[in-house]
Amino acid sequence: GANDRGLSRKHIVEACEASLKRLGTDYIDLYYVHRLVGVAPFEEICAGLDLLLSQGKVLYLGASSMWAWQFAKLRAIQTEIGSQPFAAMQNFYNLVYREEEREMMPYCAHEGVGVVPWSPIARGFLAGNRPKEGAQSDRAKSDKHHQGYFGSKQDYEILRRVEKVARDTGAKPAQIAYAWVLSKSFVTAPIAGATKPWQLEEAVGALEILLTASQIKYLEAAYKPRPVTGHS
Repeated sequence: GANDRGLSRKHIVEACEASLKRLGTDYIDLYYVHRLVGVAPFEEICAGLDLLLSQGKVLYLGASSMWAWQFAKLRAIQTEIGSQPFAAMQNFYNLVYREEEREMMPYCAHEGVGVVPWSPIARGFLAGNRPKEGAQSDRAKSDKHHQGYFGSKQDYEILRRVEKVARDTGAKPAQIAYAWVLSKSFVTAPIAGATKPWQLEEAVGALEILLTASQIKYLEAAYKPRPVTGHS
């Protein structure tokens, strides 16, 4: 049903209450809507989120991967009803997937929306720890979301360029991938996924890497448009 999942008013409120209970806190600083799942009208979604804002349970709102027109429409409705519009967008963005540069990134930059991209190192692909070209890692075989994301000749060419810049600068490939995302003025901060302490330290180390204009051009040159993904 509509209230079992998705973004109905009832589910938004119940999900927030459950989060507050798990976190043991009275409010959440930044509350993300995880994509547009379910069939709730945009007006209902905005009303449900506005209730959380008015009750002080949420201070700011964020959204994740969706079409730019959907994000723009939601923010327009929020403004129309006198609510606080989404302040952040968490979208899929890295050196091997740059389709968000077409609409979402310019929109966020124009509107002053914070961009907090997920998968900045392409689910580990740009870390350089990958199977030989044409093969699949264990994760790729079992993770349905990984299938079709990375592994094309174009992706491997971009990876080779990342590895070359890493060798030239004495950095790790993952750090170059992070540094590239950080080089974009419209990006607030990438989401660093880490399962081991050294991975977090590696990500933090990327903050010290300032890529040159020629390095950025070299890293980007192999990219060509690809099918849109990451929205569901």
